[in-house]
Amino acid sequence: MKNFRLHIILLVLLVSSLKLGPGYGQTADRPIYKDPSYPVNQRIDDLISKMTLEEKVGQLNMPTVYSPELGKNRKEKIAGCLRFAEGTFTDGIGPGGGLFGWPGGSKLEHAKFYNDIQRIATEKTRLKIPVLFIEEATHGVCVSGGTVFPEGLTMGSTWNMGLIEKVYSAVAAEARPMGVHEMCTLVIEPIRDPRLGRAQEGFCEDPFLYSKIAKAIVNGCQGYNISGKDKVIALLTDFPGQTEPVSGFNVGAMEISERTLREIFMPPWEAAIKEAGALGVMASYCTINGDQTHSSSFLMTDLLRDELNFQGIIVSEGAGVNMITRERLAKTDKEAGAMAANAGLDVSISFGQGYLREMVENVNEGEVSMHTIDRSVRRVLRTKYMLGLFDNPYVDTSKVNSHSKENQDLALQAAREGIVLLKNDNNILPIKKSIRSIAVIGPNADNAINLLGDYTSGLWGQEVITVLKGIQNKVGSKTEITYVKGCNIIGNELNEIDKAKKAAKNADIAIVVLGEGTDRSTDGEDCDVASLDLTGLQEELLKAVHSTGKPTVVVLINGRPLSTRWAAENSPAILEAWIPGEKGGEAVADLLFGDYNPDGKLAITIPRHVGQLPVYYNYKSSKAAGHYVDMPATPLYDFGYGLSYTDFAYENLVITPAVTGIAGNVTVNATIRNIGKTPGAEVVQLYLRDKITSVVTADKQLKAFTKVFLNPGVEKTVSFTLTEKEFSLLDASMNWKAEPGEFDVMIGSSSSNILLNGIITLQ
Repeated sequence: MKNFRLHIILLVLLVSSLKLGPGYGQTADRPIYKDPSYPVNQRIDDLISKMTLEEKVGQLNMPTVYSPELGKNRKEKIAGCLRFAEGTFTDGIGPGGGLFGWPGGSKLEHAKFYNDIQRIATEKTRLKIPVLFIEEATHGVCVSGGTVFPEGLTMGSTWNMGLIEKVYSAVAAEARPMGVHEMCTLVIEPIRDPRLGRAQEGFCEDPFLYSKIAKAIVNGCQGYNISGKDKVIALLTDFPGQTEPVSGFNVGAMEISERTLREIFMPPWEAAIKEAGALGVMASYCTINGDQTHSSSFLMTDLLRDELNFQGIIVSEGAGVNMITRERLAKTDKEAGAMAANAGLDVSISFGQGYLREMVENVNEGEVSMHTIDRSVRRVLRTKYMLGLFDNPYVDTSKVNSHSKENQDLALQAAREGIVLLKNDNNILPIKKSIRSIAVIGPNADNAINLLGDYTSGLWGQEVITVLKGIQNKVGSKTEITYVKGCNIIGNELNEIDKAKKAAKNADIAIVVLGEGTDRSTDGEDCDVASLDLTGLQEELLKAVHSTGKPTVVVLINGRPLSTRWAAENSPAILEAWIPGEKGGEAVADLLFGDYNPDGKLAITIPRHVGQLPVYYNYKSSKAAGHYVDMPATPLYDFGYGLSYTDFAYENLVITPAVTGIAGNVTVNATIRNIGKTPGAEVVQLYLRDKITSVVTADKQLKAFTKVFLNPGVEKTVSFTLTEKEFSLLDASMNWKAEPGEFDVMIGSSSSNILLNGIITLQ
């Protein structure tokens, strides 16, 4: 009976995959590729058979709308986009396959613009192929009125995967009704060099934590059905990585070993693609070990397609194909375009990359085969079919989501959970709301833009509560608040240090809000730095305020870790807020005044000095013997670190079984108890150390974690299950395997504050 059922299943699959004879089931008005009763593969085959080479190449182009080629202003760009969709904008290729971004305006305007584009594509072109829209969504869909959620390191510091999935589900639900199909700049590469300006887009430094984050992002964006009206494709960036570039420069080459590539960079990609089913990938600018990504068949085909079984489309970085000529691997853009296509790149998002009429010429001249073009076209068309665009290309403009209270509340909660309390000497925090007077000082105290981060053009049409406004909203009319900007983020043209010092001297407490210009003034894409110290006059400002003897709280707004040595040594309280989004000022105030108990934990190590780099926690054991003669070798704050307004006790470590076979599962339990007076959440972290190994491994590696909320006096047993995967290392042959031997089990509140220790033996 089982064999009979198997034969029936195989027969059904065979019949459904057959390409029926010419003309079968189709009419002049409804060809097979437009008939939803046919299998998708058959519809794709039918469509490709009808396409000219020029129409195929058109599908491989989805240019950024902000490209100057499409127009100098909004009106010109809209006209250019319409012509591009029609196939009349660029000579030599057919109707365009899609667009990246849009000319600007509200969500409703975006939806109407989208429908106009689709109307051109599906009603006025020969084959009526719908257009695919990609939009930036690093921290919310990049359209006026879109909710601005916290940026990368704020989200990573929540250590809350359910929250992260909710955030990206909410972003997808805002994006799809306005016509967005694919959300970009969802970075899943561990941050290995914080000098890189784009580090603000990343979430953490650790491959295990990042793997969990990557799955949460993809699950939130795509769900189980990307044709749903609230789901989009997650376009993950940048494969296989760009966050350990030479000298910390954007687009700089990464000279890393294959071991580093596979141990550090690949795990998040594997989780996102093989486990969560991500359908979009952007190729990295970087040259990696001499292999330029956009021309590398090893990276884009062998590694991404074959090893990870990626089934979606690979898009170029902006002008990424041009890196091939920049690295002197090709003489012309035309030649570079051919190299990229042959290596496995599907879609170009920029003009001048050899993907327009030059690609048609490459095929006609035999430099690129028709099979290669058809391969990429097939991937693009399959994506459009999966999105349901052939059967329902338009959006209902009445369904465009507003800037909802629900999403604002979600943004607030994400900011609260991602802010990290770094220091709180003598319990200076939380501040009593009845305090007589407060001096609020600093260049980021009343700056809304810097709460939002990169890829933000203005305030996106909604009110953003600054830190100053958040503080003002917390206290009563009897509390006097004095605000002094003090200085700018960079430069010394504004010097109000004496004024700030006077304000602090006359107040009961000073709150100094410092950090970075996260909108590409000092932090963001192409804003790489040589120093991680505070810029401009900010440290002088802080020292002057501190010299008054008044209690001083430092709040940092920044996209990368900063080496704030003086503040760490002298300021009694420090809050690391990262880039907390549109509700960031309110969230900071919630923590300052005790309406929320801090529970964020650092997702990245904070160094004392840029000269310590690299400074990530999962170093090889030999580093432990190193020291500097001019300062401690330890970081300012270690990975996983974060304080609370309450205290937690760790007790009763139980390992079951303590001795097992390599393929056996091990359960690790521990009791966590709130021994303070305030309700709060604790991130319990489990690290492993393989005591004797066949290759050199990290001193310790995060392998499990959980976030648990406890009321005062309440305890809870947390439980972790460790499998063969958690015990595995990458052996000398570059294969993942678990080796017999002893493993140190370390459970604690950070990577260095280990509170429970045990041993597991694999036989």
